[in-house]
Amino acid sequence: MNRYNLTGRTVAITGSTGGLGSALADTLRARGANLALLDLDLDTARAQAERLGGATVAEGFRADVRDLASLEAAMAGAAEHFGRLDIVIANAGVDTMAPMATLEPAAFERVIDINLTGVWRTFRAALPHVQPHRGYLLAISSMAAFVHSPLQGSYTASKAGVWAMCDSIRLELRSLGVGVGSAHPTFFRTPMMDDVVADPAGRELWGGNDKGLWKMIPLQTVTAGIVDGIERRADQIIIPKTLTLTAKAPGLFRLLIERIGFRNGAVERAIDMAAPSGWHDSRAITRHRPKALRQSPQVVG
Repeated sequence: MNRYNLTGRTVAITGSTGGLGSALADTLRARGANLALLDLDLDTARAQAERLGGATVAEGFRADVRDLASLEAAMAGAAEHFGRLDIVIANAGVDTMAPMATLEPAAFERVIDINLTGVWRTFRAALPHVQPHRGYLLAISSMAAFVHSPLQGSYTASKAGVWAMCDSIRLELRSLGVGVGSAHPTFFRTPMMDDVVADPAGRELWGGNDKGLWKMIPLQTVTAGIVDGIERRADQIIIPKTLTLTAKAPGLFRLLIERIGFRNGAVERAIDMAAPSGWHDSRAITRHRPKALRQSPQVVG
């Protein structure tokens, strides 16, 4: 199959100013793509666009993945600004770190709304603009779609749901020539992973993510793998590729991974350590709330 040349194509990215979003924007711009940078914070997105070369090659737009109308407006604005929209990356995401028995319901619902329903809204808003160019839709899922860890029920459910949803939508759009893919990286360094490592429950479960089964891989490896997958219009992108068998046969490896990776004592200690809000650190709680709500006095996770 011929490579899907990114030069001159327009790529929209939700959550563009986050850790992965920023790195993807840099890599895609280096490949010659024009960038529509979608984020809750318009000023930050515009500053990012200026850093990447200014309005002829990058532009910032405000969008909230919890609000379909704002996504529709941002996609329409991006298509009008650049004259076309070819690729859309549903990247915005959040996490929690607490067991079902104590996690505040609002924290669970927020993760599902952003990570899963937010992807659906992003694709829905993007399709009218991507379809005429037989483009490509990509959702950032995770290896958590296949390996289901304790204290992360909302996160693993959302990422597994994204995987399944992409498979369904791909069948719907196949006759239109629009590709649909899901990306599944393992652990890598971002501000969100910094929160996991810093949280007592996260440290107990993952051991700091610096060695063994849960060791983090470089951010550059993740971005290179995702961009390579876009250029192949891949249905599924596994990063690193050495985890492909684990991803393809989750049922076969699940019991072994759970036995090795999540010892009973560690899980019990992590449950005791976890905060009902989903994070111990109030700064992490704020980071995992939509930016537009961060000034609210009711911080719930």
